[in-house]
Amino acid sequence: MYALLRKSLRITPALTFRFNHVTPQFIEDLRSVVGESNVSTAMIIREQHGKDESMHSCQPPDVVVWPQNVEEVSRMAKLCYTHDIPIIPFGTGTGLEGGVSALKGGVCFNMTQMKRFLNLSTEDFHVTVEPGVTRKSLNTYLRDSGLWFPVDPGADASLCGMAATSASGTNAVRYGTMRDNVINLEVVLPDGQVLDTAGKDRRFRKTSAGYNLTNLFVGSEGTLGIITKATLRLYGVPEATVAAVCAFPNVQAAVDSTVQILQYGVPIARIEFLDDVMMDACNKFNGLSYPVLPTLFLEFHGSEAAVKEQLQQTGEIIQLNGGSDFTWAQDQEERTRLWTARHNAWYAVLALRPGCQGYSTDVCVPISKLPEIIVDTREDLIQSRITGPIAGHVGDGNFHCIIVLDLKDEDEVRRVKEFTDRLARRALALHGTCTGEHGIGIGKRLLLREEVGEVGIQVMKKIKATLDPKNLMNPGKVV
Repeated sequence: MYALLRKSLRITPALTFRFNHVTPQFIEDLRSVVGESNVSTAMIIREQHGKDESMHSCQPPDVVVWPQNVEEVSRMAKLCYTHDIPIIPFGTGTGLEGGVSALKGGVCFNMTQMKRFLNLSTEDFHVTVEPGVTRKSLNTYLRDSGLWFPVDPGADASLCGMAATSASGTNAVRYGTMRDNVINLEVVLPDGQVLDTAGKDRRFRKTSAGYNLTNLFVGSEGTLGIITKATLRLYGVPEATVAAVCAFPNVQAAVDSTVQILQYGVPIARIEFLDDVMMDACNKFNGLSYPVLPTLFLEFHGSEAAVKEQLQQTGEIIQLNGGSDFTWAQDQEERTRLWTARHNAWYAVLALRPGCQGYSTDVCVPISKLPEIIVDTREDLIQSRITGPIAGHVGDGNFHCIIVLDLKDEDEVRRVKEFTDRLARRALALHGTCTGEHGIGIGKRLLLREEVGEVGIQVMKKIKATLDPKNLMNPGKVV
């Protein structure tokens, strides 16, 4: 898709710099650091590392390396810096904006072999992990500790990769995004220096000491350095968890309920929206029989008494807005069954057009603006003749159109590109953002300029130029 859209995007390079070619001697130098088995120039391996789950075309690196520790990352970064070779960090490859594409070639640092759990403190509610640790493996590791890590973007992404993209997901309405849950980062800078963003081994709950370097790297998408450790906040596993589903006569009623639930102060853990088109697709794919109406999927966490109170308060609000009675469940098996439609939404939409490609949009607006933008977006989808059911984390104003399209149909590709641009600009006009959780990557650089303004872009470029004067870190992304 990116190849077809590149002309219309007219992307301007962030910084100009002539990169050197990867030579046989340079590859031998890499092997001397990590060993023969941890360096590959095989095309099939390079292609696997030149694309994520986005629509952007594969741009393979020249070589892939698998460091085993921070010392090896630092030594190889110094080699790249000395020889002016680009560096592209790689986690699980589950990104959605082309963040791992090697636009200028270079060395892909696959971080999956660094997968230690460090410094778990159940008393202080934190843990430090290396970049090969994924969110699911962390929660498996924490299973007997009484703690868990709640940020859930859907995919079993690496936690350091989630920090790099400032990921969030279904639990963000209560527990926040990665930006709220990263305490400290160990980062290898482009020249090989190792930075601890909050000070070495610091694991405090809050600070007012100097600039917030940690949040500078959260969301930097690999353009400022390579994250080699992340210290994360943990939470107590709630005593009780209850899931619920209810349908509404229209989008306005569903979103009004969401706003009122939050205004009432109900500490809801998840509140997800699926439109009627999405519900129909989910019913067909999963063999379910939910009403084909705008629907909210909710989850409540807390003590038995607190959850009971939350259910009562939420139920009253939903009834006032014409919602159906709750279908609800407390035990794990029943909760999983209730959430099946939401969890399988991506696959349900793909099943609407077998053989076609999926693409997920990602905008976020103030929650009071959700009814307006969702109604306008649905009308735009119809007028544009695009299949794109809507699902969203409506508790924080973030929603997605999961579009299925035929990449061989140039007219359809054009219509999708024009639609996604209109959607992003519609969000910006409502004081929102062009990306709530997927990041900027390749495709949203022009939209970022419109969002933060020329002064904002210039400040970002100055930060980039200070930390990465040769523009070696993931060049061509974000700015």
